[in-house]
Amino acid sequence: MDLQALQIVHREEQVQALATQEAGHPCNLAKGPLLRVFLLRILKQEHVVLLTLHHIITDGWSSEVLVYELLTLYRANSEKLPTELTPLPIQYADYALWQREWLQGDVLEAELAYWREQLAEIPLLQLSTDHPRPAIQTYRGAREVRRLPLAHSKDLITLSRAEHVTLFMLLLAAFQVLLSRYTGQSDISVGTPIANRRQAELEGLIGFFVNTLVLRSDLGSNPTFIQVLQRVRNVCLAAYTHQDIPFEKVVEELAPERDLSRSPLFQVMFVLQNRRHIQKEIVGVRVEPLIVDSLTSKFDLTLLVAETEQGLYCSLEYNTDLFEAETIRHLLVHWQSLLEGIVIAHASRARADAGAMECNPV
Repeated sequence: MDLQALQIVHREEQVQALATQEAGHPCNLAKGPLLRVFLLRILKQEHVVLLTLHHIITDGWSSEVLVYELLTLYRANSEKLPTELTPLPIQYADYALWQREWLQGDVLEAELAYWREQLAEIPLLQLSTDHPRPAIQTYRGAREVRRLPLAHSKDLITLSRAEHVTLFMLLLAAFQVLLSRYTGQSDISVGTPIANRRQAELEGLIGFFVNTLVLRSDLGSNPTFIQVLQRVRNVCLAAYTHQDIPFEKVVEELAPERDLSRSPLFQVMFVLQNRRHIQKEIVGVRVEPLIVDSLTSKFDLTLLVAETEQGLYCSLEYNTDLFEAETIRHLLVHWQSLLEGIVIAHASRARADAGAMECNPV
């Protein structure tokens, strides 16, 4: 579609409108297609490519694989080079067959036993909302964003290394502390997606591999943040060990009392995106992702943190039938303040420990 005749401001509006419209257009699983491609011409040397895929055939990791392979093919075509995509050792059907054959009997029972114990009598997260919760869950959403300064982002990474945890574990622990403060609860459960590609043969495949884990942490007995961090670390490591069983199977097994007003087992999700580097410039062509406004929210809240060259980029997606934008902006401010306080407290403790060592030489 050629948009060159439009004024600049109208071009941007039209791109956003078309991207939103295309994303909201359903796929027909029976007839297809499950992949749609649209090319928008902005200027003679500027284009926007819209790739729309049904989630049944892709996930976040797969999208990166697809974009990487498209860029590889584009470069080969532009430079008149032979196409050199790495041959796949297996296909998605091979993985599906392996999973079906492996995840049964004693293996399946062991996986289910862990989740039955871990999620027994899991409480609802009692977040205060600006509006009464609809009787049936809605998915109307929006998002607010906040970027943490680069120096502060580096401090968080340094802290995580000092405490022998991943950045994900550190940010999850902080987010669960924040939710505890907002709700007054000490039993906090948050959902998170996991790539679920533990075998090297799966890294180059395009398909739906991602699974959802429920990470339930005990923040009771007034622990320090470092104690919370170690608890969260243990929860994460145990969950990773039992990540292979599909979330839908866990829900089916636990059979929680169905409440049509909210999602089962958890209502808040946390995501850390530390995506692999994708070449941004090839053969004189610069490639940048298109940011499309979010108009849906699968959960009450979804905090997405992305590692960027400018610092940690925090995007908080929320259900607009529950929350006002101002509430979400305040929550993000409190999120940043909490992270800053965690860094300051850790640095103070480190200085105190160093002082004690100087006063008490071994």
